[in-house]
Amino acid sequence: MRMKRVAAVAMMASLALSAAACGKEGEPTPSAGGSASGAAQSDTCKSSGATFTPKTDAAIAGSPTFEKIKTAGKVSVGVKFDQPNLGYKDAQGKRCGFDIEIAQYVASTLGIDPAKIEYKEIASANRETAIKGGEVDYYVGTYSITDKRKNDISFAGPYFVAGQDLLVRKDESSITGKDTLKGKKVCSATGSTPIQKVRDEGLTEPNNIVEFKTYSECVSQLLDKKVDAVTTDDAILKGYAAQSPSELKVVGQPFSTEKYGIGLPKDDKALRDYVNNQIEASFGNGTWQKIYDGTLGLSGSAGTPPTLERY
Repeated sequence: MRMKRVAAVAMMASLALSAAACGKEGEPTPSAGGSASGAAQSDTCKSSGATFTPKTDAAIAGSPTFEKIKTAGKVSVGVKFDQPNLGYKDAQGKRCGFDIEIAQYVASTLGIDPAKIEYKEIASANRETAIKGGEVDYYVGTYSITDKRKNDISFAGPYFVAGQDLLVRKDESSITGKDTLKGKKVCSATGSTPIQKVRDEGLTEPNNIVEFKTYSECVSQLLDKKVDAVTTDDAILKGYAAQSPSELKVVGQPFSTEKYGIGLPKDDKALRDYVNNQIEASFGNGTWQKIYDGTLGLSGSAGTPPTLERY
């Protein structure tokens, strides 16, 4: 089972590299999750069961992005594809996960049927460029809100708060938190906030920092014993641990606070205010909770809506 898993992830990584020229990150890794008993589940995507009925009276005065969406009759959304229970694409090409359903909810509030979403797989390092260049109308994909990023784009949210943690092999006993990473090879996605934190805080030596285009490539390296830990937000890591519960575990000692926002064009304040209102509405009417319980909540970790900060 392990060899099949590694081979599949390696194939995904190869596809990601060959597709990079057209802006795609490649194909998904197998298995969308796991069970408490450790048995792997099917790769097939499953919905939380939340329904997203397009608003018939959606209107945002002064928003050029909304006018573009309204004219096109569709919306382009930047997403991840290889993050189980967050942003995932199964072998049949169906998408699922917490971020995917948040993106679908937002589309419905803009008057767009989620079936008309044009998903674009944008790597972490290219997100601001895609938003600024109009390649996507908004981005939903474990996108941490930072002051640096707010120089280029704007955010609605946060719609979720995570914490940076470590994914290690099941038999790993020497890595118990961020202060035990010296001399260990640590992997994360190029351009991500987590790998920058490892670098800035000197958690391991520069030559032990390993970066790949996607987190799934890091997980493949971890399974192959080429790196010692994968670091990113705990929500993402729990998804991977659930895929391979007999081989991987999350250390469980978060060392940051990562506020996820919906990335939007910088100067479209009307759109940002509108999306903030819709996110807040989802907190109060149970939509957020239903999405969470049917996606990230399958990991066994309870979740509640964060406080909206209206950047």
